[in-house]
Amino acid sequence: MPIVRVELFSGRTPEQKTACARDIVRAVSQHLGVPHAATQVLFVDMERSDWLNGDKLLPETPKSPP
Repeated sequence: MPIVRVELFSGRTPEQKTACARDIVRAVSQHLGVPHAATQVLFVDMERSDWLNGDKLLPETPKSPP
């Protein structure tokens, strides 16, 4: 039974997570040869204030690409 853990910042909708989980389950099934029902996907939502890079908190808002 594969378990895929996805850690990300809070703010995604249930619909976004469901779509992502479907794609993950399909990929695991295709590449590892397990039935879809055997794969579990766990989403772990984290607040930006809980995430540090070294000893520095990440910025409150992500930087926009140049």
